[in-house]
Amino acid sequence: MIENLYFITLIGTALVLAAALSSYVAFRFGAPLLLLFLGIGLAAGVDGLGIDFSNAPVAYFIGSLALAIVLFDSGFGTPLRSFRIAAAPAITLATLGVVLTTLFVAVAARFALDLSWPVALLLGAIVSSTDAAAVFFLLRIGGITIRERVRATLEVESGTNDPMAVFLVIALAEYIVSGADIAAGAGAIAMALGLQLAVGLGVGFAGGMAIVKLVNWLRLERGLTPIFTVALSLLVFSSAGLAHGSGFLAVYVAGLWAGNHDIAWQGAIKRFQDGLTWLAQIIMFLTLGLFATPSQFADVALPAIGLALFLMLAARPLAIWLCLLPFRFTQGETGFIAWVGLRGAVSILLALVPLTAGIADSKALFNTAFIIVLVSLALQGWTISPLARRLGLVIPNRAGAVEKVELELPGTINHELLSYRVVDGSPVVRGQRIPRWARPSLVIRDGRSMPFREVGRLQAGDRVFLFVSPRYPRLLDRLFASKAALTADDEEFFGEFTVEPSHTLGEVADVYGVVIDPADREATLGAWLKRQLGGEAMEADRVALGAIDLIVRDVDEDGVIASVGLSLAPEHGDGPRLPLFANARELRARLIAWRARRKSPGTPPDQS
Repeated sequence: MIENLYFITLIGTALVLAAALSSYVAFRFGAPLLLLFLGIGLAAGVDGLGIDFSNAPVAYFIGSLALAIVLFDSGFGTPLRSFRIAAAPAITLATLGVVLTTLFVAVAARFALDLSWPVALLLGAIVSSTDAAAVFFLLRIGGITIRERVRATLEVESGTNDPMAVFLVIALAEYIVSGADIAAGAGAIAMALGLQLAVGLGVGFAGGMAIVKLVNWLRLERGLTPIFTVALSLLVFSSAGLAHGSGFLAVYVAGLWAGNHDIAWQGAIKRFQDGLTWLAQIIMFLTLGLFATPSQFADVALPAIGLALFLMLAARPLAIWLCLLPFRFTQGETGFIAWVGLRGAVSILLALVPLTAGIADSKALFNTAFIIVLVSLALQGWTISPLARRLGLVIPNRAGAVEKVELELPGTINHELLSYRVVDGSPVVRGQRIPRWARPSLVIRDGRSMPFREVGRLQAGDRVFLFVSPRYPRLLDRLFASKAALTADDEEFFGEFTVEPSHTLGEVADVYGVVIDPADREATLGAWLKRQLGGEAMEADRVALGAIDLIVRDVDEDGVIASVGLSLAPEHGDGPRLPLFANARELRARLIAWRARRKSPGTPPDQS
C-alpha cells in the first residue's frame, strides 16, 4: 500500500514537472502550451507509458474543480471597466452565440457522422463554448497587446459561455436518456436555463460580496488569506450548483466582484492564484489527456477533422457575425473574434457527460470532441499572434522600456509600492516633475541606494521606488516611458497628428475639407467620438470622418478622452478589409449606396 502511494506520487509529480517544463518550448517556439499539456497526458496514457485511467466521473470531478479555479481567477483579473465595455457583445456571444454554434455544428455532424438529431445537437453543444484557460493564456501571456475592446470581449465571452454550454449538454443528455421529445420539451429547457442563469448570477454576486467582507473583516495572516479566498470561491461554486444554478457562472461573477473591490492582501491573493491557476490547468489537461485513448481516434479521425474545420471556418464565424451585427466592431475585429474561438478542456470535459450518462456511442463522441480540440489548439493557437498583426489589432507598447513591480503594503489597501527603471528620453529625464500624489522614497543609482530628495534630476538607468494609490500607476507609466515609445511608434497606429479633444468637429472639418452634419459642428472631438463609440472610449478606437480617421490616443481614469490622433491614411491603420464581417451600420450604408446607384445609373459613385 505504501509503495503504491509513493509510485502514484512519483508518476503524478513527474507529469506535472514535465508539463511545467514544457512552457520553455511554448515560449521559445510559440507552441500552444495547453496543447503540450494535452500531449503529455496522451503520451503517459494507456497508449503511451501505459497508465490506464478510465474513470469518467472522477475525471469530470477533477476537471470541474480545476475549471472553477480558472474561472474565479479569470474574473478576479478582469477590470470592471473592461467588463462594462464588453458586456453586451460578450454576453450575446456567450448565449446566442453558443446556441447558434450548437445548431450549425449539429447540422454538419448529422451527416458527417450519421448521428440522430438529438445526438448531433449534443455534439454541437459539447464543442460550442470557447475555452477560458486557452483564451486567457494566449491573450494575456502571448506577448502581444490586442485592442482593449476586442481583448475584453474575448475574455468575457470565454469566462461566461461555459454555463450555457454545460446546461445544454446536461439537458440534452437527460432528454436522450429519458427518450423524451426534445422539441416538445423546449419550453422546459428554456425555463431551466433561466433558473440556472438567475441562480448563478445571484449566488455569484452574493458570494463575491461575502468574500470581500469576510477577508477584510477577519484579516487573517497573509499566507492564509489566499487559501481562504480560494476555498470561499469553491464554496460559491458548489452552493450555486446545489441550488440548481450554474456554479461556473457563479464563481466567475464572484471573482469579478472580489477582484474589482478593495480586499486585504490583494497582491498576495493574485500571486497565489496565478500559481494555483497554472497548477489547475496542468492537472485538468493532464487528466483529460490520460483519459483519452489515441488508438481509437482513427475510427472518427476524418469526420472529426472535417467538423473541426467546419467549426473554425464556417460555424463560429457565421455565429459571431450574426451576434456582432448590432455592435460597432470593425471587419477586422469581428474576423479576429471569430478566429479566436479556441476549444480546449471545457469541450473535452463536457464530452465526459455522455459517458457518465450511459449514452450509446458516447466514446465516439468523446474521441470526436478530443480531435476537434487538438485541431483547434494546433491551428488557431499557432496563428493568433500573426493574424492579430495582419489585421492591425496589435497596439504598440505605449509604456516603452518601463518595468514595474507592484507590492501591497501590510496594513493598508490604499497604496502600492512601484518600481520603475528610468529610460533615456523619458519625461522625467527631461526634467518633468513627479506629481505630488506619488511619493518617491528611494533611488538606486550605480548600485547605491539614495533618498529621492538627494539625487537631483533623475538619470537614465536609475531605478525609482514610489508609493502610489492603485488608481494612478497608469498615469506614471507615461512619465517613465521613452520618447520613442510615446511618439515615434504611435504614428502608424495612433495617427500622424495629435489634436486636442476640446477642438470642435467643425474646426477639423473645415481644415480637412470634410462634409459633416451641421448639427455636429459645435460638438467637441472628445464628446463626438465618445458618442460615436457608444459612450465608452478606449485607446486605439477609431472613427472614420470622410477621408480621415480620428483615433483615441489616451483615456484618463474616468473614461474621458484626453488625446485624439488624426490619420490622413486610414486605410493603413485598420488592417485588411474583410467584407464578410461587415456590421449593421456598414451594411446599411452599402444598401443606401446600392439604392442610390439604381436610381441614378448614369451617375458615378461618390468617391469622397
